[in-house]
Amino acid sequence: MIIKKYEPEDKIIWDDLISRSKNGTFLFYRDYMEYHSDRFEDHSLMVFKKNSLICVFPANIEGETIYSHGGLTFGGFVMSYKVDTVFLLNIFKEALTYYKNIGISKLIYKVIPYIYHITPASEDLYALFLHNSKLIRRDISSAIDLREKVKFSEGRKYNISKGKENNLYIGKSDNFIEFMELERKLLKDKYDTNPIHTNSEMEMLAKRFPENIKLFTAKRGADLVAGTIIYESQNVAHAQYIASTEEGKRLYAQDILLDFLIKDYYKNKRYFDFGISSENNGKYLNEGLIKYKERFGASGVVYDFYEIDLH
Repeated sequence: MIIKKYEPEDKIIWDDLISRSKNGTFLFYRDYMEYHSDRFEDHSLMVFKKNSLICVFPANIEGETIYSHGGLTFGGFVMSYKVDTVFLLNIFKEALTYYKNIGISKLIYKVIPYIYHITPASEDLYALFLHNSKLIRRDISSAIDLREKVKFSEGRKYNISKGKENNLYIGKSDNFIEFMELERKLLKDKYDTNPIHTNSEMEMLAKRFPENIKLFTAKRGADLVAGTIIYESQNVAHAQYIASTEEGKRLYAQDILLDFLIKDYYKNKRYFDFGISSENNGKYLNEGLIKYKERFGASGVVYDFYEIDLH
């Protein structure tokens, strides 16, 4: 086994590993990871066996702490199908030794939620347990298993029925700037915060990953009244952003848009993930938000963060 730090010249083989991994998504391609490279100092690792790359660890360094990866929703070891449990335990041990030897005192590890696994890949959870990691944050997301019959609440079905009477146009759009400006305004007015991505970043990423990042909108005439940006991976359609105008709320635009995505456009995916409803590092649950998602038939999936003390 050889472990080395990722360098820019490794991009092709890194991306190739992601494409054939058992738990990777497009978020781990270097063209996605590096859109905010000015904000994160990369210190990702690559693991080779007999000159073949079999595992990578997307990570950034900040002081004496390694994060997996601070700019991504989740992270952790991304593995080829050749990595079994014993080998992953050895990789984990060697990676911790590597980081300790360069002066790292703490590792923050974000687990990839199981719904994003192409095949079961929770060997890292066992490794975290063996290394006495501490659960320091747990966010709650809501997902629908699309392999089962989707069960909307009676209230949700009523809203969708009423919304369909309003003759809205539902479809894909390329106008990411318009939608992100709506999202930005809503977050600023309601929470005094901003989206994770700027308008231009979102537009740029959508152009880099047109098969993975898609915008769907509901319009009344030429007016945008609701929309959602979907991050699409092999098994999951994830609602990265959802926004509606006041008029859109009166027209139940978001309800009929999500109905279309869940029951039609993404009906052949395994999961539809609404994203997290927790705040303050998981300590606060936005009950109104999670109830909205659960009325579409969604149920809980956790996004976990662990800490390992390397002293």
